[in-house]
Amino acid sequence: MKSLDAKLISELQFRLRNNDEYALKELFDHYSERLFHLAYAIIHSRELAEEIIQDVFIQVWHKKSKISTLDNLTWYLYVATKNIGCNYLRKYNRIKHIDLNVLTLPYFTVAASPEDLMVSNETLQKINKAINDLPPKCRMIFKLVKEDGLKYREVAILLNLTGKTVENQMGIALKKLHASVGHSLYTGEKIKP
Repeated sequence: MKSLDAKLISELQFRLRNNDEYALKELFDHYSERLFHLAYAIIHSRELAEEIIQDVFIQVWHKKSKISTLDNLTWYLYVATKNIGCNYLRKYNRIKHIDLNVLTLPYFTVAASPEDLMVSNETLQKINKAINDLPPKCRMIFKLVKEDGLKYREVAILLNLTGKTVENQMGIALKKLHASVGHSLYTGEKIKP
């Protein structure tokens, strides 16, 4: 998935205001996979999760003049995905709230960037295994913070948790990663025998 910087996202938001369908497509291409993971974790159905993401971007198109003025489009898209996903839950399953401990999450994979290529394949496998061994709520929080770049406060609001819970879950995740991969990966120091 290609990464868009804040300046390009702002430009796409501006282009949306001028009815630029290609700007919507670029935003969809950039965000849909990440938003799909959240929708799938909520609804447990691939088809409905895809439908939710389509609904999110239909909403973006209908509210394009408002969208063009947002300071944090990523946050808006996650909240919209959560809200639409919860509406689907109420509509199809008659469930009133999300239990983060029973989320169904896709298998997590750390993508290899040029910097990552310096890390051995074995280390990447250890990282991926450690992340995937995290409890569902902890893994979701880790993903939202580390992969999607949301702030702890934003994750807390998005998942209806306290900031302290998000902080504690991130601590748990980082301790497990550290234990699994070793101290040297985080500090650049060699592990002494």
